[in-house]
Amino acid sequence: MMLKRYPITRDIVIDKLISCHYFELAKNYWHRGERHDFWELVYIDRGELSVSTDTSVYELKQGDMLVYEPNEFHRPSSNGKIAANMYIVTFECSSPALSFFAENKRFHLGNEEIATVSLLMKEGWNTFGPNPVAGKLSRQSESPFGSEQLFVLYLELLLLQLIRKAEVLKEKKQRASIMKERQEVELIDKVTAYMKDHLIGNLTLAHLCETFSVGRTHLSVLFKAKYDCGVLEYWNRLKVDKAKEHIRQNSYNLTEISELLGYNSLHYFSRQFKKTTGMTPSEYAKVLRERLFKQITD
Repeated sequence: MMLKRYPITRDIVIDKLISCHYFELAKNYWHRGERHDFWELVYIDRGELSVSTDTSVYELKQGDMLVYEPNEFHRPSSNGKIAANMYIVTFECSSPALSFFAENKRFHLGNEEIATVSLLMKEGWNTFGPNPVAGKLSRQSESPFGSEQLFVLYLELLLLQLIRKAEVLKEKKQRASIMKERQEVELIDKVTAYMKDHLIGNLTLAHLCETFSVGRTHLSVLFKAKYDCGVLEYWNRLKVDKAKEHIRQNSYNLTEISELLGYNSLHYFSRQFKKTTGMTPSEYAKVLRERLFKQITD
């Protein structure tokens, strides 16, 4: 019986190695900078290091890793206070997946990635010795079986882990953003419902913030984004809408409506009404009567 073979997809394949070296830098270390046509990984094993690139300045600490893409300028230097120990690997890779590192360069490694770096350094030592010359790598005659292949496998594994780590973090941020947005919508709905139930009297921003355990700035930003107005301005709109409803029903006169909605005076009620609608309550009532008369006569 002939079984179908499954072709394996390898998303990242290292083509060639250029260097792998462990550096112990002085606290006043400075490099004039360089760019080269191959990839480079820099892992900070101890201390701190500052790196300037074409687009950014990175302050690296223990556990950080930086990825340089081909032809990207980089200039590392110590901060004059804390020296850095770093492990560098340079290599050629034509896999399209590495385009990911054009936008994602700095990583803080977790235990899983640090374990892979440790295995990478160990196999680099086993394969090429403690002080291999960059661009002149040669396998030691006494290196263990498969050490060169293991080194490349660990390097490919590390790159895969970095991409996965970033994808997981991105997914977590997206979920957190969706959750935050949902909570903000619920908060605005609760606040507006509370406003509609408290149209009479005075309502302060401080009272709303205390009632719903939210900061003044945060609540103001949410209302501005959704209603394009301030919190209390929206509450005043609700009061005016209720006043318009009373006027249309013709169940109270304007003085009574003003008192029902907790305005201090008819004058203040009229001023707030005009500020929102562009006309006074009496003008609004007149327009309604004219429309009604026209409908009847027509």
